[in-house]
Amino acid sequence: MEYFSPERALLNAKFEGYKLDLISQEDAVARYALEYQPTQATVSGKAPLSFEEVQSRISHNHLSVLPEHGVAIYVDKNLRVILADLNESRPTFRVIFDIPRSIQTTENSSSHQEYPSALLLSPALAVASDGQGLLYLLRLAEPGRPADTIGTYRLPDDAPFRLHNVFNTTTGSAVAVLSSRASEPPQPIAQTSATPKRKIVKFNIWAAQLSTGLRPEIGVLDILWQRTGEDVPFYTSYFPPSDSYVVLGGSIYNEVDESLPKPYEPTPDEIAPIPRLDENLDTKAGAVASPPPYSWTQTSDSVTIAFPLPSSTPKSHMKVTFAATALTLHVDTPIDSSAPIPKYTSKKLWDGISPSTSYWTWDREAEHTFGLLTLHLDKQHEGTKWMQVFAASATSVQGDTQTSPEDVEVPETVDASELWKIRETLEKYTAALRDGKDPSGLGLGSGVPSLAEGEMDEEVDGSVGRSAFVTWVDGKGATPSWSKENATIPIQVLSTPFPGTPPSEISLIAKNNVDGVVFSLTQPNPNSSIPDALTWMHTSTYSALSFVLASKRDTRFTYHTQRGVFAFENGSQNRGGNVYIYRPAPISEKWAKQSILKVADGQGGSLLGIGVVSVKGAPLVVCLTETELVLIQGL
Repeated sequence: MEYFSPERALLNAKFEGYKLDLISQEDAVARYALEYQPTQATVSGKAPLSFEEVQSRISHNHLSVLPEHGVAIYVDKNLRVILADLNESRPTFRVIFDIPRSIQTTENSSSHQEYPSALLLSPALAVASDGQGLLYLLRLAEPGRPADTIGTYRLPDDAPFRLHNVFNTTTGSAVAVLSSRASEPPQPIAQTSATPKRKIVKFNIWAAQLSTGLRPEIGVLDILWQRTGEDVPFYTSYFPPSDSYVVLGGSIYNEVDESLPKPYEPTPDEIAPIPRLDENLDTKAGAVASPPPYSWTQTSDSVTIAFPLPSSTPKSHMKVTFAATALTLHVDTPIDSSAPIPKYTSKKLWDGISPSTSYWTWDREAEHTFGLLTLHLDKQHEGTKWMQVFAASATSVQGDTQTSPEDVEVPETVDASELWKIRETLEKYTAALRDGKDPSGLGLGSGVPSLAEGEMDEEVDGSVGRSAFVTWVDGKGATPSWSKENATIPIQVLSTPFPGTPPSEISLIAKNNVDGVVFSLTQPNPNSSIPDALTWMHTSTYSALSFVLASKRDTRFTYHTQRGVFAFENGSQNRGGNVYIYRPAPISEKWAKQSILKVADGQGGSLLGIGVVSVKGAPLVVCLTETELVLIQGL
């Protein structure tokens, strides 16, 4: 599968900035008071929420739309499912279902409730979740009558779940994508530590098949596939042409291993002896010890790692990706080398780093046999002393041909000459950034438009968007062969499709320096009998999008359509919130249009949900706040 690779011809190095394009607030925005008001409050369990769960709740979209029919649905604070019809001059609201209230008992108080939510499958079908572990399949009746419950379901482990999406896959059936916090096995009481590590929480991702037939059902959900990861997905979709599902989140979602291997018990002969003082048991007598795979040193706020590579290695053959707790490093050298060639895939680091401020350099040292690939990692926890570079270091013996050298214990280097080399390369890198020269070595220039000169803050700009891994699952629950190669490489996502976009039109906007690059999902040979690899094709560019989004510190939702990118502020109480609209422009243009509209006026509360529908052939943006429904037209 071709990964997210921008086309140089679609990048605009001459872009200057955005010019304000005024839109009449009175003509574009209409507000309607809500009789049935939603809420973002929920009941918490006894266990604390993880960071991933808090982030998931902040980005939760409380509104669902059926775009081609001009209707929307949400759950109010009294657990009533509300259907909003937007086809008339004024929206109309009606209660279609009352979600039964579950009793909070001591047994389930340790589990956190999710937000109650509802999604539309068709004008006649909807699904609703109570946030405590029950899913209702509803058949909508005529106005004035409540919906009929044709199915009540729960997960196999009875856990509360979040309802992410629902898709019509075949006639008479649908698939719902859910996520839940994985149950944690009892942990032994650990000894206290001066710097305790953050507890890792696992999440299950489920795809459940729902029968939309007439026969009422009740019981456990029919699970098509299950994955597990360390984050809650923020985008899910179904791509009908290839019958496959895409899941985006801050971690890789692996298949669940139902038969875990038993711990290996070594025999007495395999137990290693304890070495005496100055005794090296790893090297046989007369043998020459192989060099370590890398050298490293640290300060109170950074870790520097140096890899020796053949000086003939092109920079284009090196791929380095930083994640908050892991490192991916692949080097394709054209010649055989006596030095170990590094290859790390999502290798866990000893402690957390700041990916946005970490970088790497390549000092070729052409007059020597080996050059130096240097990684500069900014520590996430300043003042923490790393014992090793990687979490699994010291689990392999140096020189052992039966195990990989990547887990060999490498002592911290304090050699002055090597530190001098590292400092020199870092000085070259920072000088290139300061002078505006090409730090990438790709001949692309500074890559910074004139509106950003003198105003760039690398720490702020690097934190824009969300780091995401793209996980593909086919209709049978397996990982497609064409998606395995790049499954461990994250991207920085700036925007996802507007809720209401057809599943067959999947696209993402990824961060590329200060730009936002639009990647559309395509299938090269849709008529072939053999499923082909899907391709993320660079179709357009929003120049300087990453730079302008960095200044929006209260952004809650960022979505895009073919008409532009929409960044919605939260709009908290007594403050209000805007929507910033960035229009696409031809690659040859130096300027693009930007518009601003007031969505929340400070009286309607926080922005809770977003969607886009089609009314009389024109798009209509629907915004759900705590007390108002805001409609934006003419965009």
